[in-house]
Amino acid sequence: MIGILGGMGTQAGLDFCNKLAILNRGKIDQDYPLFLLYNKSNIPGRPESIGIHTGKLSNKANNKKSKKKYLLVLKSLIKGCKLLKESNCKFIVIPCNTAHYWFDDLQKKIKLPIISMPKEVFKNTQKKCKRNSSIGLLATEGTLMTGVYNKFFDNDYNLVFPSNSIQKKSVNNAIKLVKMGKVKLANKAIKPAINYLIKKKCKKIILGCTELPIAIFAFKSFKTIKSSKVFLDPNLILANAAMKRYKSK
Repeated sequence: MIGILGGMGTQAGLDFCNKLAILNRGKIDQDYPLFLLYNKSNIPGRPESIGIHTGKLSNKANNKKSKKKYLLVLKSLIKGCKLLKESNCKFIVIPCNTAHYWFDDLQKKIKLPIISMPKEVFKNTQKKCKRNSSIGLLATEGTLMTGVYNKFFDNDYNLVFPSNSIQKKSVNNAIKLVKMGKVKLANKAIKPAINYLIKKKCKKIILGCTELPIAIFAFKSFKTIKSSKVFLDPNLILANAAMKRYKSK
């Protein structure tokens, strides 16, 4: 059974489950994959809890405060993963890009495989883009700040981010609107950031916050999402990776 640690945010977790089901449609109920979604929406805010290793905090008092926030999120993630493990899940996926900042420490604590979303996106990019290509990344400021994607991409690709003003006015706003359920407004809000990256001649654009595919593909068919020549959807890529592992068991 696939264990899904969701709630970061709730709409993103449901989007992942929907894609998991659509990718593996069955003629009858029993043909669909077994999965358990733990919508653990009480995990402390990930972007707000980042700072200890980012260089943003300089004095000891702030570093202690930042470390405490980091450990609070880690503790909550561990608790969620343990519930999935106790429910007999064979591996875990986390449809939240920013949460992968805690990936290494979390994997050390949980004796159950966790599929890395950024790593799967990187592997998918290798199949579609030549080395040294410019790849756009739309994500939370926390994901950008901690280099969750840089860890995998920097040796092979040139990651391009929006400017600070576009990040705040477009990307951050679109993410916030999706969490509020205002998808049409989110779709409008994210367009300046997309245009910015296209002008920077990015070969692909990673939707590195799981709220963003909801905003960008609002009211479009799954066929359109799957065949996109511009966007890399981490939720869709993670769903494919999860099913590959599921079928191999």
